[in-house]
Amino acid sequence: QLQLVESGGGLVQPGGSLRLSCAASGFTLDYYAIGWFRQAPGKEREGVSCISSSDGSTYYADSVKGRFTISRDTAKTTMYLQMNSLKPDDTAVYYCNLVSGATPLLAWGQGTQVTVSS
Repeated sequence: QLQLVESGGGLVQPGGSLRLSCAASGFTLDYYAIGWFRQAPGKEREGVSCISSSDGSTYYADSVKGRFTISRDTAKTTMYLQMNSLKPDDTAVYYCNLVSGATPLLAWGQGTQVTVSS
């Protein structure tokens, strides 16, 4: 069964940093594009960043460009989202998923809560 598990969220002050992890279970990420999404209270889920399987090219939403960095480990079983200079507007539940274009492919996991507050 293909499964992704998110972790690494928490409470952080504005300007702080967090690193989220997305661990693949039952498969490796070699052949998949994979992305991070987030859903803030009362808002629709939105794409944050993704990384391709072929050449490692990346995409970032304008709201996080220059602050967030997506990466994969060399074993290609875990994906990361390094989040710096966090803002209260980044508060959301963060999810990872395999993607085809902008379309998520798997059922959503539980996500990991990120709260940016002083």
